[in-house]
Amino acid sequence: MGVSKMHSTRLEILKLIHKLPAPKAQESGGKVSDYYGELTFGIKELEELVPAAVINSYKAAMSGKASMDMATAQKIADVVKDWAILKGATHFTHWFQPLTGLTAEKHDAFLSYDFKNLKYVEKFSASQLIMSEPDASSFPSGGTRSTFEARGYTAWDLSSPMFIIENAGVKILCIPSVFVSYTGNALDTKMALLRSMKILSEVATDFLNEIGDKKVESVATTIGTEQEYFLIDRAYFKARPDLLMSGRTLQGAGMPRGQQLEDHYFGIIPARVQAFMADFDRELYRLGIPAKTRHNEVAPAQFEIAPIFEVANVASDHNMLLMEVLRRKAQEHGFECLLHEKPFAGINGSGKHNNWSMATDLGENLLEPGNTPHQNVRFLAVLSVILKAVFTRQIALRASIASHGNDHRLGANEAPPAIISVFVGDLLTKILGALERGDDLSKISAEKVMITFGLNQLPTLPKDNTDRNRTSPFAFTGNKFEFRAVGSSQNVSLPITILNAAVAECFQEFTARLKTKTAQAVSKESAVLEITKEFINESKNIRFEGNGYSSEWKHEAKTRGLSELLTTPASLKAFEKEENHKFLTKAKVLSDEEFHSVIHVQYERYSKKIAIEAHSLIQLVNQFILPAAFEAQKDYASSVKSVEALGESPTALSAQRAHLKTLTDLIDQSFQKLQSLKKVLSEAEGTHEGFDQAQSFAENVVPGMSDIRSILDQIEERVPDQHWPLPKYQEMLFIR
Repeated sequence: MGVSKMHSTRLEILKLIHKLPAPKAQESGGKVSDYYGELTFGIKELEELVPAAVINSYKAAMSGKASMDMATAQKIADVVKDWAILKGATHFTHWFQPLTGLTAEKHDAFLSYDFKNLKYVEKFSASQLIMSEPDASSFPSGGTRSTFEARGYTAWDLSSPMFIIENAGVKILCIPSVFVSYTGNALDTKMALLRSMKILSEVATDFLNEIGDKKVESVATTIGTEQEYFLIDRAYFKARPDLLMSGRTLQGAGMPRGQQLEDHYFGIIPARVQAFMADFDRELYRLGIPAKTRHNEVAPAQFEIAPIFEVANVASDHNMLLMEVLRRKAQEHGFECLLHEKPFAGINGSGKHNNWSMATDLGENLLEPGNTPHQNVRFLAVLSVILKAVFTRQIALRASIASHGNDHRLGANEAPPAIISVFVGDLLTKILGALERGDDLSKISAEKVMITFGLNQLPTLPKDNTDRNRTSPFAFTGNKFEFRAVGSSQNVSLPITILNAAVAECFQEFTARLKTKTAQAVSKESAVLEITKEFINESKNIRFEGNGYSSEWKHEAKTRGLSELLTTPASLKAFEKEENHKFLTKAKVLSDEEFHSVIHVQYERYSKKIAIEAHSLIQLVNQFILPAAFEAQKDYASSVKSVEALGESPTALSAQRAHLKTLTDLIDQSFQKLQSLKKVLSEAEGTHEGFDQAQSFAENVVPGMSDIRSILDQIEERVPDQHWPLPKYQEMLFIR
């Protein structure tokens, strides 16, 4: 790349990057275990500071068995305040997750006036710990609240540890909370998740007790969320108005080299990125976030971090916090972290793989084949429940991952398709198929035998005898299911809420059938196997082991009754049908009003984000791309005149004239496409909010942006380097 002829803006950025000091991470401060969780305050810290009676009351409230009295809450507030102040915090906040998809906070000082002693002191009351009252009118509510109806409440989630966040040397005590309106409706993503966890625990426990696991008292949903992201130099980010406004590049010609050499995935981590990762991990450990794995991802400048499994609501909180720390630490190292699902065309986008499972209070993973016949019969029964749940609620699961960013990614040979299916691997496919047909299962042999069922009608089963299928949205990976289709910028709460509720519904159905059969004098073991077979038969169409990208699968999926919902509006419209969401309201995971609020907000955010992209693209064309094209056009025209003045033959002018004509045609085409985009954008913005408006953006604005982009990318390829002001793909993705 000849920098001498590079546009001055891009040249200055390149010079800045070359002048960066050698990358170096901060000192780690010893073993990770020595400082792990030093910025968190949970049950462990509380046990060291308060009497046993307070701990018992706290645990009872945390498990939902009893409410916390104010005296206990005050004792906790006192020790939390002292701990936070000792750590350097001056303020506290109820940290919550509104329907914006981000987190929110309002800082209040510990400082208070002591009227008795006539002086200012640090004070933190039980009521301040338990509840706060942010203004709810400025958060999305899906039309359930008028602008003038401003009151809203945040309430402390006892089951998620408090933590101190440090930014620019300022330390704030954060209290994980739910957010509700004055009328009690949830205005966040966490409340529904907590409800889904509660109902799943209740019905799964009932199921386990019914099949003979009498000692189980609760079941926890656990997840481990793999987070993909891009890192580019912050100077490049600031020089791209489209990235600044929308989080993705709305124009950018392809690179000669992208990911086709397959050399970035698991490759050597660049030194500057390594230094960032070390500091990033250290901050996560201090916050009690169990980061485990880090590596290069498939696309250039793309990376991934994966944590150890945690209880779902804590894992969800930690993923939101992880994204905040990710952005902040990236900026401290001169990077910009891009969490958009598709920030660059022509290379892989980013996802968020949610590894989901269930564990009993006895420490058993319900998706882990065991060492006894009972454990393995239970495993197959649980597996059949999940398969039935995914099949029955495929539309709800598809809607839970719908977003304007994910629409660019799903099915694009880098992410699962928009058709929900389940991959279980060859061996389980054989076992489930045989069970479905009523074959003699004992004749099925398993390679790498590790476990025996000890029953004639069941074969031996290994713990992990399955390949990975990257095209499957929902894949069994040994002792968990990997929900691969979630977008990288999404809050995981909604997808996990839908999954929990769907599985809970099928647990209830299994248990009801079991009670009916055993009441008819059918043995418990036989009844469980019979219902497992029924569930496997009823859900068999959801199982698919092949290539999810193939056109044959799309055709086959239709014959199986599986839906392919390619866009967010189509997904949400299908979800709105009562038969596709009634299970949520029936289980009281969402009220009817809350459900429609979530849908309304999803439509609204989809339309607004695409509108922002369209306006950003129009600005990019008018202020950057066309002026650069005009400069190039002038240079080509001048070249033609110069050669003509020399009296050369027409043949000698062919190259100059061809370049000038091609560029002139592209400029004319881009101008026409720009007018068309403005027209459809105006029409979409004038459409009634909700599905109609979202559909107008999907059918008209998105294709309009794609049409003009194809022209703009060709213009970039024909404009001389010294005239092109926008950082190019190869610079952003390969220069660090």
